[in-house]
Amino acid sequence: MFVGERPQQLGRILLAAVFLSCVSFGQTQVEPSFGSEFRQQADQIAKTALQSTGVPSASIAIVKDGKIAYLQAYGDARLDPSVPARPETRYGIGSISKQFTATAILILAEQGKLSLDDPVSRFLPTLTRANEVTIRELLSHTSGYQDYWPQDYVPPFMLVPVTAGQIVEQWAQKPLDFDPGTRWQYSNTNFVIAGLIVEKVSGIPLMKFLHERILAPLGMNGVADNDNGPLGDSDAERYLRYGLGRERVAPKEGKGWLFAAAELAMRAQDLAEWDIGMMNQRLLKPASYQEMETEVRLKNGMGTHYGLGVEVRSEYGHREIEHGGAVSGFTAENRVFPDDRIAVTVLTNDMPAAAAPEIAGNIVRLLLVADQPLEKARDQKARKIFEQLQHGTIDRTLFTADGSSYFTGQALEDFASSLAPLGAPLEFARTGQEERGGMTFCSYRVNFKDRKFAVLVREMPDGKIEQYQLMVEP
Repeated sequence: MFVGERPQQLGRILLAAVFLSCVSFGQTQVEPSFGSEFRQQADQIAKTALQSTGVPSASIAIVKDGKIAYLQAYGDARLDPSVPARPETRYGIGSISKQFTATAILILAEQGKLSLDDPVSRFLPTLTRANEVTIRELLSHTSGYQDYWPQDYVPPFMLVPVTAGQIVEQWAQKPLDFDPGTRWQYSNTNFVIAGLIVEKVSGIPLMKFLHERILAPLGMNGVADNDNGPLGDSDAERYLRYGLGRERVAPKEGKGWLFAAAELAMRAQDLAEWDIGMMNQRLLKPASYQEMETEVRLKNGMGTHYGLGVEVRSEYGHREIEHGGAVSGFTAENRVFPDDRIAVTVLTNDMPAAAAPEIAGNIVRLLLVADQPLEKARDQKARKIFEQLQHGTIDRTLFTADGSSYFTGQALEDFASSLAPLGAPLEFARTGQEERGGMTFCSYRVNFKDRKFAVLVREMPDGKIEQYQLMVEP
């Protein structure tokens, strides 16, 4: 079954990079709004991630000011023979598909055909405790139904075709893992049930509903049904690696296993169009988007950091709607900042692999922190102080009186004797930011070959530093 082979020269990954500055794919107009410095930094992030992980290719879309501003593909979509990845190349997006199923449910709720608080028994009465589990609990992973696919590979039984009905019969008619609403536990089974509800209420197949009510209205013209069989020759091939071995073609799940939970494949630009639709609230009423993007709480009041088919969190003090996805041979990451009208989509063709979240995370940092003049200055100042401490000195004009008092003669001597032998750090990167007590709190990760530190900086409104501390990390 495993017939793919990784080429010996990784250089092909880097040489295949394609930058598109102002082109049109289908109905999508790319409107460049990034300077050359940002493009070079983004390119280096992607190339470094591919080189370090060995992932064959990545396709990236960046939304800025509510418009697609950057499309780029790197590496080989197919290895044997070599086929360079292009922005129009399609990849499986895995569990990012769940927010599309959740949106289908919300559309039906707006039509008055169901309610998020309806019990599952209204539609599928034979499921375990169906009169207690609600649709909201399905979409928020708080139902208690057991996950049918917790593995990060394709078990042999998943190579055989299945129906959605067979999945729920086997996994949603056994005892619940916990009482509904009392825990958060990721479960693909929840969304298979939700997909069946969409079909029962709408009277049409789920994919037809998605195309008519979601994909076509948003101009997502490159979407394919990854559950119906392998993608085409012009799409990305699916790959996996065993340890540090060569890339091998990954097995395809049997038909039916991805239904409603992970069935979509698309171009990066398609997912960017979805993100823009979310920012502009094009498909749903504002109240429905608020339902989708609001953290669901358990019955004991604890938060879940999950809404309806999406993760809900804060990054660098900005509201974020996020989800990753993985199916056999593909890993994807989609990060949306609706209030900032920014989004980053990264699609890759290897699983499991860390390239997609790594690329997305570093580009988000560029967009929200590193590419902003004030934030650049903060980061440069934090690094400068670290370098000074390695030499046993600081520029006290950068500090408040209190902040300066922390750095006694003994403190500076200890910093120099312990930090100087480490040499230059391999990484000095912002990891977080928040406002507190009238100050801006920034945290950094500092990595050396054999040592890791966290740097905690507290800055006053006038730019003076009130606190600069190091913590050794394990």
